Amino acid sequence: MSFDVLDEHEQGELVQKWLRENALSIAIGVALGLVLIFGWQQWKAHRVRHSAEAAAQYQALADAADAKHDDGVAKVAETLRKDFPDTAYAVFAAMREADAATAKGDLAGAATALSWAQEHADVAGLKSLATLRLARVKLAQGDADGAIKLVDGVPKDDYAALAGELRGDALSKLGRTDDARNAYQDALSHLDAQAPNRGFVQMKLDDLASASTKIGAPAAESSPTTEKRGS
Repeated sequence: MSFDVLDEHEQGELVQKWLRENALSIAIGVALGLVLIFGWQQWKAHRVRHSAEAAAQYQALADAADAKHDDGVAKVAETLRKDFPDTAYAVFAAMREADAATAKGDLAGAATALSWAQEHADVAGLKSLATLRLARVKLAQGDADGAIKLVDGVPKDDYAALAGELRGDALSKLGRTDDARNAYQDALSHLDAQAPNRGFVQMKLDDLASASTKIGAPAAESSPTTEKRGS
């Protein structure tokens, strides 16, 4: 018998019967729904508290960095890495720690901090920035090949000017002048005319041209007087 041909009384009886037969399933479903809603709200509240605590730690690190308290920077950075590794604040802290290490000439310490930042950065742009900064440290350590490998691993659209300049620096260090020139030209093509560092990149490109001219210039001919004296 079709449900729509039943009168209101019969329909009500069928509904009540269905509810009695499925009461337990309904209760369980409602309970699970409430648990999920409560759990979701609790999780969101936890994430907010977690992020706020990480932000407070990072502010403490920034204050220590501004005061030149390197030990304080290292201590807070370690706390962020240990307790808040899933936040961007921990990545920012690692990069600030790398700055402090570089200022002291501790390139190995800077490389360690930047390697951690590169590995834990969830945002693509932040990961690329950490990678390029690590490449600069590798270059300062004398590892030009390692620097190029890192730069080549960065997406082409991320910090194209910075990546081109770093690639040019590394290639120049390796004596690959033509490749370095192309890299600097690529960097310039991604810089606005008023960019603060455009002149610096242009200077590097000009220096390559000057060096090539000096290397390719023929040796000065001996003057007749010199030849006469040597005879």
